[in-house]
Amino acid sequence: MSRNVLTILLVIAAAVIAWFLVGFLFSFIWFVVRLIIVAFVAVLVYFALRGILAGSSRR
Repeated sequence: MSRNVLTILLVIAAAVIAWFLVGFLFSFIWFVVRLIIVAFVAVLVYFALRGILAGSSRR
């Protein structure tokens, strides 16, 4: 009987730990994806501003 209770408690503990690990993993992956998107948009904005400012200084 005690072995069955221990098995059930270990299964519950494993499920809870896995739940938090998966949540952390998805949060980290979303942070990395957001960082890549922000870097890409920043490069686009930089080149757009550089083109606009270079065009106005030639006049």
